[in-house]
Amino acid sequence: MPFVTAPRLILQPLALAASLLLAGVAQAQSLQELYDAARGYDATYLATRNSADAAAARAAQAEALIRPSLYLSGSGTVAQTDPPSSASFNTRTLTAGLQGKYSVYNASNIPTIDKARRAYAVAQADLDLAEQDLIVRLATAYFDVLAAKDALTTSRANKTGIAEQLASAKRNFEVGTATITDTREAQARYDLAVAQELAADNDLRVKRVTLDQFVGRVGVEPKGLAVPVALPALPSENVDTWVATADDQHPGVRKARLGLEMAQLDTQIARAGEKPTLDASATLGGQNQHNSLGGLAAAQAGAGTSKNASIGLTLSYPLYTGGATQNRIKETLVLEERARNDFDFARRKVAEDTRRAFFGVQSLKAQVGAYEAAESSTKLALEATQLGYKVGVRVNLDVLNAQTQLYTTQRDLAKARYDVVVNSLRLRQASGQLRPEDVAAANALLAR
Repeated sequence: MPFVTAPRLILQPLALAASLLLAGVAQAQSLQELYDAARGYDATYLATRNSADAAAARAAQAEALIRPSLYLSGSGTVAQTDPPSSASFNTRTLTAGLQGKYSVYNASNIPTIDKARRAYAVAQADLDLAEQDLIVRLATAYFDVLAAKDALTTSRANKTGIAEQLASAKRNFEVGTATITDTREAQARYDLAVAQELAADNDLRVKRVTLDQFVGRVGVEPKGLAVPVALPALPSENVDTWVATADDQHPGVRKARLGLEMAQLDTQIARAGEKPTLDASATLGGQNQHNSLGGLAAAQAGAGTSKNASIGLTLSYPLYTGGATQNRIKETLVLEERARNDFDFARRKVAEDTRRAFFGVQSLKAQVGAYEAAESSTKLALEATQLGYKVGVRVNLDVLNAQTQLYTTQRDLAKARYDVVVNSLRLRQASGQLRPEDVAAANALLAR
């Protein structure tokens, strides 16, 4: 029996990743911490929140249409008249008054106010969409970093195992128990592993930059999943339940429905252009006038104060507007039909996205189960291959392939678990159910 040197036991990638996580647990940030920070830093989310605040102010502005208005006015003038005579005539006038106005009847006022309120509701729907998008974007970046760390750890562990096999092949070649082919195969695998490690390291750096920009920090360190990993079950395993909920709750559907209602209100406002308006107005004022003669002998010519008050109604009825009103009505009717089509499209799109997300999560959960079975199988296969190498029935390349298969399976298993968490959030987003509380639920899956 030829003498061979058995390779040393290599740490599994996930075990190594766990040890690295424990070493840096004091500096690691949870998903909840980063989400709280991102809500106060992410420019896209903050801009949408500003738009919602502005929409609230516009809705309040529209309320003024059914309220009276009151203005205070004042003026002062000085006039001088120089006739051919030696004396000039000077006039100083001071005027002050209050002016009030109230719209007694205007058919466009109520629809305009209702439209402003719905515009505010649209802005709130946009804010909900932005918050859901922030959650998914942050969770994706968070778990992308964890997946990249696992990929780097896998590459390093794979390189370490191949290095051991390379050293073993060189020793066996020196003592004459192996051919140069084993050494060259191990060297080629080792060189490839070095290149893969460099690529994985660069990918991790890029993923970290993406995560850092969400919170405006440098060196954000995410926590890994708690071990043993317990992925949450879906609240419902019926896709039709998710679709029905999406049609009722999704902010995109709500926004499209509000858009249709606003288009209908635009038609009402346009039709109001054919109806009369009635406005009430009142004024209360006073005037003080002072007249004097100037020149060599100045003398007061006279002074006086007067008061005035008035109240009235103004009726306006459009007889002919050059076709503007009628064509405006035609335009709003067409836009109303477009809004109805947009609403139908939004409902269909949300239903499609919800189904896609649901089946995606189902598939990923099945993949996790398959990868867990594959991990057990590849461990046994590696042990059998190593034993066969010791007794001379397997060659060095077989061991290298078995090691690589195990590391790849463990990496893919970890990535599938991360994808289940992220895509579960995407499913809730697609169905309009994603809330900040779901961040806390995902955060509970992480290591303490």
